[in-house]
Amino acid sequence: MSERVVADEGPGAGAPGDDVADLIPMLRRIVAARVGSHPAAEDVVQETLVRVLAARDRIEPGMLEPYAIATVRNVVATLWRQQDRSARNRHRAHDPSEPERAEDLVVASEEQAAMARAIETLTDQERRALLAHEVDGRDTRSLAEDVGSTAGAVAASLKRTRARLRVEYLLALEDAEVPSERCRPVLLSLSSADRRRQAEVGAAQHLLECPLCSRLSEPLLGRGPVRDDVVSVPIASDPDIVTARRSARELAVRAGFTGADLTMLATAVSEVARNIVRFAGSGEVVLELLAPRRGVRVVARDAGPGIDDVTSALTDGHSTSDGLGLGLPGSRRLMDEFDISSEVGRGTTITMTKWFDRKAPS
Repeated sequence: MSERVVADEGPGAGAPGDDVADLIPMLRRIVAARVGSHPAAEDVVQETLVRVLAARDRIEPGMLEPYAIATVRNVVATLWRQQDRSARNRHRAHDPSEPERAEDLVVASEEQAAMARAIETLTDQERRALLAHEVDGRDTRSLAEDVGSTAGAVAASLKRTRARLRVEYLLALEDAEVPSERCRPVLLSLSSADRRRQAEVGAAQHLLECPLCSRLSEPLLGRGPVRDDVVSVPIASDPDIVTARRSARELAVRAGFTGADLTMLATAVSEVARNIVRFAGSGEVVLELLAPRRGVRVVARDAGPGIDDVTSALTDGHSTSDGLGLGLPGSRRLMDEFDISSEVGRGTTITMTKWFDRKAPS
């Protein structure tokens, strides 16, 4: 990756889901290795793709392939369990002594017991707030008045509580103990759909190494909150640069940006996206709407050749290619916060933030 960019835009837009479609050959190889020529093999692949697409906006970009691998393993395991259950219960099909839907009654009982155990892991304050909000229907403003806090802080606390409750419920349902200290942080990052935290705790690699977390990843992401404040744009060609720039402007408008601030943000996004295309070939730009302090965070990632001298790359006038452009130094000046991490042969990650600060009327 280099600081050299071109600000020109052209028509077109990237195709959403292309990165998921790229997973199909790998998924088919995994399914073939596990089920052979089973009639449901292609159904397993398609079911996996549907689930990955549903979770795509809730996981950090580097987790897409590991999550797909974990998901296809889960789908295959479910297929075998269903067949085994069907075989074991076939002789009961016409047994009048068998209570109707007895298996469903057992499952319901197990789920109630698991939820009770999960609730016991919460603190008294967390339990009271959650029950008051979910059962009694009290809003966050009234709950905040009770504890001398703000509605936003209470909402954030409830979100964390729900995320932890989902994790503890699934662990209780499986009657499982986490095998390592990494498990709970990874599971919580999945349950809360916190993409930044997923990257920090190395969730992608952990899912490939831990069978328990791999199994639980799918229900956690399936039940996790939908992120309408995050836009992920795969970058592989010039039209994708246009898509990233346009998406940045649209998200920034929601944050209140206007005029020059909009232009600066969109230009910086164009710069880093163009770098990905020119020097890495492909990557991703993730745009996140921030709150309660309003702003937009941009994370540009690639798995390209990396930068061997980051300090030089951030120096005005430095370039590894012909042509003009604002480059990384220019992008840094356009944004309020700028951070770059690069490893030769492994790729580059640029994180930059633009804050919205409404001017007081004159």
